[in-house]
Amino acid sequence: MSPQAVITGNSDERRTLVVVFLRGAADGLALVPPIADEHYYRARPRLGLAQREAVRLDGQFGLHPKLQPLEASWRDGELAIVHACGTEDQTRSHFEAQDLMEHGGVVAGGWLGRFLRNRPAESRGALAGVAVGKALPECLLGAPAVTVMQNFDDFTLGGRTPAFRSQLERLYAMERGQLGAAARDTFDALVRIEALRSTKYQPANGATYGGDEFATGLSQLARLIKADVGLEAASIDLPGWDSHFAQQGQIETLATRLAAGIESFRRDLGPRMATTTVAVMTEFGRTVEENSAFGTDHGRGSTLFVLGGGVRGGRVHGAWRGLSPDLLERRGVLEGYGDLPVLNNYRNVLAPILARHGATTAGLAAVFPGFALDPVGLYG
Repeated sequence: MSPQAVITGNSDERRTLVVVFLRGAADGLALVPPIADEHYYRARPRLGLAQREAVRLDGQFGLHPKLQPLEASWRDGELAIVHACGTEDQTRSHFEAQDLMEHGGVVAGGWLGRFLRNRPAESRGALAGVAVGKALPECLLGAPAVTVMQNFDDFTLGGRTPAFRSQLERLYAMERGQLGAAARDTFDALVRIEALRSTKYQPANGATYGGDEFATGLSQLARLIKADVGLEAASIDLPGWDSHFAQQGQIETLATRLAAGIESFRRDLGPRMATTTVAVMTEFGRTVEENSAFGTDHGRGSTLFVLGGGVRGGRVHGAWRGLSPDLLERRGVLEGYGDLPVLNNYRNVLAPILARHGATTAGLAAVFPGFALDPVGLYG
């Protein structure tokens, strides 16, 4: 029996969804610029990325040069992009937009937590949901069980004292039902984590992770996936995208970390990427027009990246109308360009991903209650 069968009771379901949240409102027009649109350069005479500098994706879009490590997954058909993506929130407030997006609407709990809650009971192991960081993210609120950790040392009982754990195991051995099952899952997970903690990790396929927190977190998720501990959904943040001032250097630094971390993760997992999905999202985008401080302000639509098995990659999905001022979203009587409108609601991107990871039609209705889904065709 596989280790996953021990921990979750489910040896067949091994798909894992990793949600990367770019906190601070990442500029989708900088990450995936529409380099064939003259209005892009008119709105951004100083920040616009020249066609010769961009990694050309197709006849319309390019990729920021610091995202070049993602080009291989694009060419291999494993990376899809949805532009003009976001929520219906109009406040342009980081806190309100993040809250709405992570909750999946005006509803209690988080969308990822509801997804896990609607999974079969036998798959709800102690490590079915993992958040890399210091606190539980809103998207995982309401999950049957979530482990929050910055590293494997955080996943302990009693400071790794064998006697204390043995006493707990004897105590819970008498329990039956859900409490007993949950306790056994937790003790089995502790054994697996202890094995990982005591072994020096060597990434596979020549992958090399950087030393930053984002790369380290992804490497730990890769270890959990390859260890078959029953990980079904994970959340990890890459903050710092609020680029009101001197945007160019800020975007270059963060884009470098994002692309290097994800490409290392992809290379490390190798064939396991066929059953793994990485969704990279942000609360909203930036203004189409650059500001006087060589930056951009809070806008509306941004980009959402989807990487993994089965995706119809190598293409930009969803609706796109261009950056002509008459096609943009206006705010009052502001002069100049408006904001990139949200033409593709993020739920319609997440829905086909969750369906690939086992969500039924009824399950999707529970994950995104009160929203009429019109899924983007990410999968063939």
